[in-house]
Amino acid sequence: MTFELKRLALACSLAPLAISGHAAAQSSGEDTIQPVGQRPPPSQEAPEVQAIPDIGGVLTPKGRLVLEPEFQYSHASVNRLTFRGVEILSTLQVGVLAAEDVDRDTYTTALTGRLGVTDRLELELRLPYLYRDDTANFSIEDPDQFELDRSQSGDGLGDVEFAAHYQINSGRNGVPYFVGNLRYKSTTGDGPFDVSRDSNGIEEELPTGSGFHSIEPSLTVLVPSAPAVYFANLGYLFNLEDDVNEQIGDVRVEEVDPGDAVRMSFGMSYSINPRSSFTLGYKNDFIDETDTTFTDPDTGAQSTQSSRSLNVGAMLLGWSYQFNQSSVLNLGLELGVTEDAPDTTLTLRAPIGLNVY
Repeated sequence: MTFELKRLALACSLAPLAISGHAAAQSSGEDTIQPVGQRPPPSQEAPEVQAIPDIGGVLTPKGRLVLEPEFQYSHASVNRLTFRGVEILSTLQVGVLAAEDVDRDTYTTALTGRLGVTDRLELELRLPYLYRDDTANFSIEDPDQFELDRSQSGDGLGDVEFAAHYQINSGRNGVPYFVGNLRYKSTTGDGPFDVSRDSNGIEEELPTGSGFHSIEPSLTVLVPSAPAVYFANLGYLFNLEDDVNEQIGDVRVEEVDPGDAVRMSFGMSYSINPRSSFTLGYKNDFIDETDTTFTDPDTGAQSTQSSRSLNVGAMLLGWSYQFNQSSVLNLGLELGVTEDAPDTTLTLRAPIGLNVY
């Protein structure tokens, strides 16, 4: 017997997830549709519960292949008014007023494949393609008025990802399911140091990848409680240091050590009826500072600079409708609740399952 869990979706280079998957896409061909959260009967076989994207879940049955086309749209904006000077009275300021308005839009299409190698082991491959568009306006109000409008874009293959998910226990007698996950992100996309720049070191196009290899181990816990499934995940993202050795403007960037990240998420997937369900959740990534080593072209001296840490948090909403045993339509929405998170991320998925052996 099968119970179902919707998929959790994402958007960061180092970011993003909403529940939007469906176990029916991984069904082993049963004739009836089971409601979300129904506890399987005692047996030696692992329950057929769909994995959560990027962080894992109870796995695809042995010999089952799931192909998941995906479209994702993410929007982030920065509107900042900064005063640099001296405030004598609340109505009298002496200094410079600077305004910044930045809009960032990212469109991603991807194809993800998941194969149930055994009843407890699942392998995953994700192939993304990105289009990015940034529009920025900078203005300074002073005796010499200054205003700058800039628009940039970029498209291409993103960072290909490989993952393995292993179900640790059988989950019988009311014990939660524990699933170990290991994800690797490649550098197939153009990173920040791969794109072309002008003589001032300003990007002439936007990157489509992070430019750094990363490895993420994590642990997922699933607790079925009909008609719901509660989930939680805790992981650590290792971003690997790289010797960039690139000339940017007047300085040479030598080594870059991207900040690692602690990632957590939790929530609930709830069945409305045997075909429909919704998901509520929350996720948060705590990303460490990035350390960059520069070389002065005149003196050869080196210095290290760290960027600030990031706190990326978002509320998760998901809806799912099952057409039949092999096809599902999932819609996920992320609403950023911290300053560093994208404003909105909308994800549409349509997983299709088939037996291959």
